[in-house]
Parts: sequence; C-alpha cells; structure tokens
Amino acid sequence: MTVHPDWIAADENPDKQTLLTPLRPVRYRTSEVIDRISAEIAGGRLKPGARLPTEAEMMRAMGVSRTVVREAVSALRASGLVITRQGAGAFVAPDQAQASFRISPEGKSSIADIVGVMELRIAVEIEAAALAAERATRPSLLKIQRALDDVDRAIRQGDTAIPEDFAFHLAIAEATANPNYAELLRFLGRHVIPRQSVRAIATSPERQASYLTQIQNEHRRIAAAIRARDVAAARRSMRTHLGNSLARYRHLANQAALSPQAAARGRAPE
Repeated sequence: MTVHPDWIAADENPDKQTLLTPLRPVRYRTSEVIDRISAEIAGGRLKPGARLPTEAEMMRAMGVSRTVVREAVSALRASGLVITRQGAGAFVAPDQAQASFRISPEGKSSIADIVGVMELRIAVEIEAAALAAERATRPSLLKIQRALDDVDRAIRQGDTAIPEDFAFHLAIAEATANPNYAELLRFLGRHVIPRQSVRAIATSPERQASYLTQIQNEHRRIAAAIRARDVAAARRSMRTHLGNSLARYRHLANQAALSPQAAARGRAPE
C-alpha cells in the first residue's frame, strides 16, 4: 500500500473507552486483540488515519504482553487494516477498500457459515501439514507437541479446548516455514474452531469429552506423521481430520434445514 508523504493522521484522539478495557482471561490472546482492534475499525470508532494506542497503553489496558500486541499489530498490518510508521507508531490504513481478505467472526455464526470456513481450511491445511512434514525444525516439532499436550490438559479439565486446538493448527502452519499459512489462520481467528459448534455437537459433559478425545486422536496421528517426515501420511491424516469435522458440520447444517428443533438439540453423527 502506497502512503503519500503529505498524508496526516485524521484522528489523533479516537474514543478509546471500548478499545482500552481489559480483555477476558482467555488463553489465546493475540486473536482477541486482533478482533477487538478490527471491530473498532469496522465500527468507525477508529477512523482511517487514526493513531492506534501505543504498545504500552494496550499492554496495560488489556493485560497482555508486548509480544501479543506486536503479533496482533503485525497481523493487522499484513491484512491491510493498519500501517506502521517508524518512530510514530501504528495507524489505521487510510484506504480500507484496499484491506486484504478477512473473515469476520461476527459474520460467521451459523452452521452453514462454519461449513464454508471448513472447506477453506481443507484447501489450505492439508498442504500445510505436508510442508510441515518436509520442513519442520526441532523447535517447530516441540511447539506442535506442546500444543498437543495443552489440548490434553484442557480436555482433562473439562474445557472445550478451543484456544488449544487453534494453537495446534497454528503450530503446524508455522512449521511450514512459509509465513503465509500462519497469517491466514490468524486472519481467520479463533472462530476457525467455533465454541458454539462444539457445544452443538457435544451437548453433555460426557459427549464433549468423547468428542474432544476423538478429535485429539486425529491430532496425534497428524503430529506423528509430521514427526516421522512422512509427507503422504501428513496429508492423509489432516484430510481425514478436517474431513471428519466437515462431515459433522454438514450433518448439523442439514438438520437445521430440515428441523431447527433437531439442530438445536445438536444431534451429530457418531
């Protein structure tokens, strides 16, 4: 994006009351910071040319680390929503029409919408798993294993493991050594694995634990293939994992079309 030298920030003092409030205590913070800033821009509270709060202000007000703030701003810059000027800080891009493709979590709440996101993920993540099997370094493999362990811990604690599941897929994307894969997942955000979809499919603690254990077994097969440098197995395992999820969501979408009451009860294929 070209920035004219005579461009001046249009709004140096936006209303920060909504933006600069503490985040909820969730494990995966970067996506939430991205979503919050994006919402402020989309809602017009941060106008084109407005200066974003400083790193220190966002760290203090949101209760996050400098790394989280920098990762969020970097993702927003890559998506075209934000530009940075050395020594001056980060600003809302003056031409939002040039912003890169991004799926807003606020617009992806129905099962049919989730199916659309899943189809996009299948097109991208199967090849990401193959590249990870070819290129993953020892630190990358350790990060994938830590993410796998975090999912196990969340399941034992009775959580839905949404942030941990996302972190696992993000670790694989990062292991490709191609930053575009990880950036795409960050743009999609945590609604890649929507919380409400897990609740719809698993309507009791027992069903939730069983469902998440099944998902985790699929994760383990993906991780094992990447660790073994088996490109074909990595592709196959990721295709099976995402294909199974897509089948469950399509089943729910069909239920919603035939019977909203049945869909609300969240019956999914075993």
